[in-house]
Amino acid sequence: MDAVVGHIVGQIDPNPSVPLFVAIQGPQGSGKSYLSAQLKERLSQPPHSLNVALLSIDDLYLPHDGLVHLANQYPPNPLWAGRGQPGTHDVRLGVEILHKLRTRSEKVELPCFDKSLFNGEGDRLPSGVAVESPVDVVILEGWCVGFCPISSQELATRWDGVWHDEIARLDLPNFVTKPDLERVNETLNNYVELWSFFDIFVQIKPAPVLEYPSKYSIVYKWRLQQEHTMKATNGGRGMSDEGVKAFVDRYIPGYVFFGDIPAPSTTPRWAGRGLKLLIDEERRQLGVEKF
Repeated sequence: MDAVVGHIVGQIDPNPSVPLFVAIQGPQGSGKSYLSAQLKERLSQPPHSLNVALLSIDDLYLPHDGLVHLANQYPPNPLWAGRGQPGTHDVRLGVEILHKLRTRSEKVELPCFDKSLFNGEGDRLPSGVAVESPVDVVILEGWCVGFCPISSQELATRWDGVWHDEIARLDLPNFVTKPDLERVNETLNNYVELWSFFDIFVQIKPAPVLEYPSKYSIVYKWRLQQEHTMKATNGGRGMSDEGVKAFVDRYIPGYVFFGDIPAPSTTPRWAGRGLKLLIDEERRQLGVEKF
């Protein structure tokens, strides 16, 4: 935590004309939301006393009716059967919000998405959280923050190689086709504008667990813990354990195909100002690397 706070504060202009934009990425259940909330609290208090706006990529999901419409498109894409993958977010709304925060000229309402509604399918709430201007730091956290489109050749290489390896390691159902992934890849072009705001990138990176067949196995454990915690506090509303398994299955292609940060052959705005937090299975910090 101290390393991240120091990294952010060290990049703040003493006489800013625009906020400092901070992206935080990591797999489901890795502690992104907790880290982001703690950062907001620390940066808001003395000696920093900064006005911090915190937004999750999850709060940019399409409303429930939009998600249903996307899922019912023809030809159907199993990766869009529910919220999660790139393509299920209202990217234009996200860009509009970040633009308003950057201009520092008006109060901004941040949307809120309740994942417990519609039996765990979720829906955007009618009203969000108001943020007063001017904002000093904007934090956006999410599992796919920073994911970018890859070349057709790279997609084909991963399809024939690492993807088939992960299907075997994770015993994944054969539910996705290469055209399904090509459609998600095309959609990621819309996200590039959203990522272009960010000055700093913080990545939470789990260390490999030798007992697990895949480096993505830990995501299932963490995401299940996350769902159990939510259901314990909201009266049991949310997904079943089987639903969580199917839910995470739909995310794995995103990690395998688009999860390299930074993406191949790209130089993001934040290049050289990235911070990687290495954690173990219990989310304990093992080290910090700059990239």
